Amino acid sequence: FPEVAEFHTLRVNHPSAWFYTSDALRSLCDVWDKHGSGLTNMHGSTGDIIFLGCKTEELEPTFEGLTNIFDLGGSGSDMRTPSRCVGPARCEWACYDTLAACYDITHNFQDELHRPMFPYKYKFKFAGCPNDCVASVARSDMSIIGTWKDDIQIDQKEVQAYAKNGDVQKEICNMCPS
Repeated sequence: FPEVAEFHTLRVNHPSAWFYTSDALRSLCDVWDKHGSGLTNMHGSTGDIIFLGCKTEELEPTFEGLTNIFDLGGSGSDMRTPSRCVGPARCEWACYDTLAACYDITHNFQDELHRPMFPYKYKFKFAGCPNDCVASVARSDMSIIGTWKDDIQIDQKEVQAYAKNGDVQKEICNMCPS
């Protein structure tokens, strides 16, 4: 970016679970090619698309160009854009609907994303299960992690059938790291 003196960075709020259509990505890139450097970072620690390098006079036209596509993400010393794992959209381990929970929180706190009201860089992250693939514990201030409510249910007949038909020594015992 030749005029580095004005190198504004914008965050664009991502869709739930980071699912994009190719048309949506083209639309975002068209806006950024027109008003900015064309450089992006996919994704920041909150999951936002980061638009790198924009002159001051292009900020408002960029906001207007994005209006019908995506909202701006949170940046600076305020609440950051909430983030989540893919949850029930693609993961069999999800214990709750991370997409709906994050959507609700995002809309509940939308004003706080743009007008500082929270402590420095406050982050929500939603993990659908204890695997925490979204790194909510390590990279957020408020981790919402799905857990099981009851004793784990085991169908002993299915376990016995699996053991009978498979090579338990090879598939289980030899794979154990302990």
